[in-house]
Amino acid sequence: MTEDFTERKARASQWFSDLRDRIVAAFEALEDAQTSGPFAQLAPGRFEVTPTKRAAPDGSDAGGGKMSVLRGGRVFEKVGVNISTVWGTLGDRAQKAMAARGVPGMDRDPRFWASGISLVAHMQNPHTPAVHMNTRMFWTPHAWWFGGGADLNPCIEYAEDTAHFHGQMRRACDAHAPEYYARFKAWADEYFFVPHRGRARGVGGIFYDDLNTGDWEADFAFTRSVGEAFLPAFLPVTERRRDTTWDDADKDVQLIHRGLYAEYNLVYDRGTKFGLETGHDANAVLMSLPPLAKWP
Repeated sequence: MTEDFTERKARASQWFSDLRDRIVAAFEALEDAQTSGPFAQLAPGRFEVTPTKRAAPDGSDAGGGKMSVLRGGRVFEKVGVNISTVWGTLGDRAQKAMAARGVPGMDRDPRFWASGISLVAHMQNPHTPAVHMNTRMFWTPHAWWFGGGADLNPCIEYAEDTAHFHGQMRRACDAHAPEYYARFKAWADEYFFVPHRGRARGVGGIFYDDLNTGDWEADFAFTRSVGEAFLPAFLPVTERRRDTTWDDADKDVQLIHRGLYAEYNLVYDRGTKFGLETGHDANAVLMSLPPLAKWP
């Protein structure tokens, strides 16, 4: 690949950063607006922002980002919104994983660059669903692609919430290709399945990876649409459920479901594996884990 991607990399990285800023502002506004319920006496939650750094084996700069985590809020028990832009040389295991996915030339030139945003929210109220969203761009000297998606993870499901969330994801997909929603919904259903439990992690959404149609601008535009769809998909569901009355039995259901979520992220999640194998900040990589969980 001879095309210079310097400008495109910068645009993608900046967009992920801008999306992070908008989501953080929206979530803090949600905290401010929560003036009823058992957590209303708490101070509205605020994100603690920690810079993350990644070093190459020789000690040189290999990128980093921001880990933004809000803990113990009125609405969110824990939510992380991380961004990163990293680069370097893939190790043997990562090279083999990329080659197995069809990425050419990794044995000749294993350099890489990656940027993205990753979000996971665990809620105070068991009736308000947990949620995950991620969009990213990956580049090697021989290939580039986008990936991401969003999925809803209620411990107590409401059909109207599931329908609303999927409706927003469908709208984002339909604006770009009529086949995207069905394709990426099916991919999410497969990807977020927990084999050792024989069940899905949640009610799905969309998931895609290795997206390279040959038109970088079109694929970047689609990825932006997925990111833009997140707040309209999630905020109305949260606002609808955040004041629902709950009891100890509901909380128990939530904590057990969080155990399922933790199992999936530690055992199967591709992003967790990549982050740890490439030496990124472990706390940022494991941000997705819930603050409390329970196993039956």
